[in-house]
Amino acid sequence: MTDRTDAEAVAALAAELIRIDSRSFVTNLPVAERIEALLGDFEVERLDYKDAAGVAKRAIVAHRGGPGGLALSGHMDTVPDTGWEEDPFSGRVDDEGMMHGLGAADMKGPVAACIVAARGLPADVPVTLLLSTDEETTKAGAALIAERSDLARRAALRGIIVAEPTGLAPIRGHRGTVNFEAVATGSQAHSSTGKGVNANLALIPFLAEMRALHDRLREDRAGWDEAYEPPFPDFNIVIDNHGTALNVTAARATARMKFRYSRGLRPEPVIEAVKAAAARAGLALNFVVDGSPPELPADHPLVAAAVAATGRPARTVPFGTDATRLNALAPCVVLGPGDIGFAHTPRERVPVAELAAAVPLFRGLLAQR
Repeated sequence: MTDRTDAEAVAALAAELIRIDSRSFVTNLPVAERIEALLGDFEVERLDYKDAAGVAKRAIVAHRGGPGGLALSGHMDTVPDTGWEEDPFSGRVDDEGMMHGLGAADMKGPVAACIVAARGLPADVPVTLLLSTDEETTKAGAALIAERSDLARRAALRGIIVAEPTGLAPIRGHRGTVNFEAVATGSQAHSSTGKGVNANLALIPFLAEMRALHDRLREDRAGWDEAYEPPFPDFNIVIDNHGTALNVTAARATARMKFRYSRGLRPEPVIEAVKAAAARAGLALNFVVDGSPPELPADHPLVAAAVAATGRPARTVPFGTDATRLNALAPCVVLGPGDIGFAHTPRERVPVAELAAAVPLFRGLLAQR
């Protein structure tokens, strides 16, 4: 990479990373090992773990220079390749300068920009890379970095730039999440015999309460945050009968809910409402509070630096990032190349010119003392 221009280097690395399969349900070790090979003059900390399915995963923390600098952060995993009609791992660049492929925007391309920017800094400029995995599912990689990384703590970070695709516009805050899973249990039988117990019958009254909670969150302006669009919190419900056929009583029925809330809204009343409804319906309930909503005031020094560097105002967004976990280490701003509108779609792409523009932008921010 040292014999190439930054633009050439970031395009080549982004395409290379896209071609390495790291969907969240497979191991990310091949992409982690490729990245590690580029960081020979960095101190590297490997945080290995196994996900709930027993799949080997690795998060990476890399540091060079003294303490007190900024970190660049990204995740190595991608969503599944649902709906793709072309090769999702091509990394091809079309005639309009768009790089295509799974993770091009979210976020193999931004990760490549982080690596090229970090490698190109003088050795005495402090720089840290926080590279997670499972961001698209559990944020386990970022949680592990925040909770256990000795190297990240020794770096004494004054801020973190989470390089998710924002079109190179600074994001000063986004919503946090609580993920719920409620499970009803029945007994399986041929539905014509009358001998089974359909788990959905226990789930139905619970879902009625969840619908009422959903509507209340949208209608009660006391819980709105006008700094966000939409201003009301999100409460999404997904139902699963685990492949049960139409002529079989469901032995298991699962409802999953994702609650997104801004820093101005406390999640505890919603958590208690879901817990109470599950208890009334006799359901087993698990939930995970996914860190805390990262939101900095508009006059925070990190926000001000990002605004000055980009010439664009800082805003808030309704989606989430690893910042919900990493803000336990240092203040976070979300800023990176690409359009979130193309993420998680079979048309995912990123402008190569925007990847190239991210490199000097990141370097300029990192070099500030």
